[in-house]
Amino acid sequence: MGIFRVLFLVLLLAAAGCFVCFLVTGQPRYKHYGLRVLQLTLGAAFFFFAVLAVERFF
Repeated sequence: MGIFRVLFLVLLLAAAGCFVCFLVTGQPRYKHYGLRVLQLTLGAAFFFFAVLAVERFF
């Protein structure tokens, strides 16, 4: 459980780093990378919490 929290935190920091690179350089590829990492992170988080919810019901 703790490893997933650390993984989500690292992925969110990676997305934030991409957005900072976009602000500094102005290159749109960093914004694209940041949005993609953020989407994948949120998707994985929702899946993780859905598994926890289903596990609790059964």
